[in-house]
Amino acid sequence: MSFMKGNLLTKTRKLVKGLAKAEPVWLKAMEQAPPATFPRPGEIEKITLPEDIYVTKFFKMHPESKHEDAIKVNSYNPVPARIFGCRVLDLKDQGVSEQEAMTIADMEYKKEKKAKKKAYKRLKQIAHLQGKRPPPNPYPSAIKEIQAEERPFVRDRFFNPNIREIVNTMKEDRAREMRERSSGGGW
Repeated sequence: MSFMKGNLLTKTRKLVKGLAKAEPVWLKAMEQAPPATFPRPGEIEKITLPEDIYVTKFFKMHPESKHEDAIKVNSYNPVPARIFGCRVLDLKDQGVSEQEAMTIADMEYKKEKKAKKKAYKRLKQIAHLQGKRPPPNPYPSAIKEIQAEERPFVRDRFFNPNIREIVNTMKEDRAREMRERSSGGGW
């Protein structure tokens, strides 16, 4: 049936109409309530939001933001690029020109970023005055967050006996392969 176009319902109708197949029991019920049709891969339109234009402009102005500002899927706080785009749209609605709106939103982003750094610096000073270890950065970059998540696993590879066994077997396999290659098992 791969040479016929259409879904199961149309294919079955054609086979029944051409007397190639007896009419199935389910055909009448399926004709009354046909299955849902889904769009083909080329027919799906990309979802765009009004601020998407400004989000791309933000990433062109601040390419480091892709790596420094974490995108937390389970967070209610939007990404700084989205905040920038929404702020530009808000300013444009208030009657400010696009270029001025982008400049103002960019200044607000830089001001917020500087305030976060200053707040963490003050936290470190307070901890130093109290004689305590400085707290972890409440605004770490995305790369540092990922590294912090991976750190236990990196350390674990040196001390976990199960991982050491796996590493030793891999080394033995590699050494055996090298001996087989050098023993003249070639052409």
